[in-house]
Amino acid sequence: MHNSSNDVLALPIFKQEESNLPPESDNKILPFQYVLCAATSPAVKLHDETLTYLNQGQSYEIRMLDNRKMGELPEINGKMVKSIIRVVFHDRRLQYTEHQQLEGWRWNRPGDRILDLDIPMSVGVVDPRANPTQLNTVEFLWDPSKRTSVFIQVHCISTEFTMRKHGGEKGVPFRIQIDTFKENEAGEYTEHLHSASCQVKVFKPKGADRKQKTDREKMEKRAPQEKEKYQPSYETTILTECSPWPEITYVNNSPSPGFNSSHNSFPVIEGLDTFVNVNLLPTATPQEAQQWLHRNRFSPFCRLFSNFSGADLLKLTREDVIQICGPADGIRLFNALKGRVVRPRLTIYVCQESQQTREQHQKHENGDGSSNAFFVYHAIYLEELTAVELTEKLAQLFSISPRQISQIFKQGPTGIHVLVSDEVRASTGFLFLQCLGQSFPNVICEALGIHK
Repeated sequence: MHNSSNDVLALPIFKQEESNLPPESDNKILPFQYVLCAATSPAVKLHDETLTYLNQGQSYEIRMLDNRKMGELPEINGKMVKSIIRVVFHDRRLQYTEHQQLEGWRWNRPGDRILDLDIPMSVGVVDPRANPTQLNTVEFLWDPSKRTSVFIQVHCISTEFTMRKHGGEKGVPFRIQIDTFKENEAGEYTEHLHSASCQVKVFKPKGADRKQKTDREKMEKRAPQEKEKYQPSYETTILTECSPWPEITYVNNSPSPGFNSSHNSFPVIEGLDTFVNVNLLPTATPQEAQQWLHRNRFSPFCRLFSNFSGADLLKLTREDVIQICGPADGIRLFNALKGRVVRPRLTIYVCQESQQTREQHQKHENGDGSSNAFFVYHAIYLEELTAVELTEKLAQLFSISPRQISQIFKQGPTGIHVLVSDEVRASTGFLFLQCLGQSFPNVICEALGIHK
């Protein structure tokens, strides 16, 4: 039985190149320990991270152990904590295309999930949740003072993400990461306590057993001196401490799926598609520059730029970045550093009006006296130029459901109302939103211009 987390050396190259852990962490006792009940491969060299083989769709137990010393973290005594389990890519080439990779998998496997909880088998798991938009993530509450075992199932296999599929190719390794949080004063589970992960490969049913047997037979054939260079196979896999999963900032500050008093379904969040790309400032310290790289999915290059400040990164030329990172990643990083974004096809400025502001607006338009009215407009960026897109953007702006907007009209010649459609675009003039179940003020809408 493998009982020491210190025997396994973490290689935290997923999502973050550096573990950012203090040097003394090697000897400290961690508050929690997570044990995956699956044997490690014997074909792993000493001082390398362990590798564990899993069968697709098989339930595997993860024991959630309270490892606190007496008096440590007394604020969670008698309280629940929240743990989030993720299956993510270990390979640095796949890390920053993770969202596209998962979307491709979703397209090929409609209705399936990458990670599931086996609820009937699990013990001590409270309020388990699986976000329908995050196929590789599950979360639950648990009481550290009580026995807790969660059973997981991984439904993707490692060869589904290989570049060439001619048969016999090596599958890509994944990581299983667990992040645990405690409640803050507002009752939200956002205060990070502990994170740990391990490296796994997933095979078709029974494939993991065959691979484990093959590795064992290979090791038995090696000379005794060669065997000494390899780790023994442990019955279980200890997840080793790592950096917490990078937080993602969402448009409109949408909360990540969390636990609250109501048990509604998750809000729809599309992770990296809605990621807010904040420009890097020249005044950023090396630590802040590292955080910016993480947030913008450049984690594989964090080690290369570990001593670079914001000013250092911004001074790099396009040729410098391409030489360091390669053509594809270099162009992406250079564009991110320069704050380049894809222009929308149409930008319109929208102002919610009242009768008073409309009268003032009319006076100002007609030149009748000086108007002190101050009109606040909000920018709406349209890329598809469809009525559905406009409806969704307007509903988001005014914090209502798109279903509440039954129709949108624009003011046509002589004041007539023209129904907005994909052919009749709302580019200028007044818009009228017809809403269900409530009256809603008219909207002044003015186009800035079309970008093609």
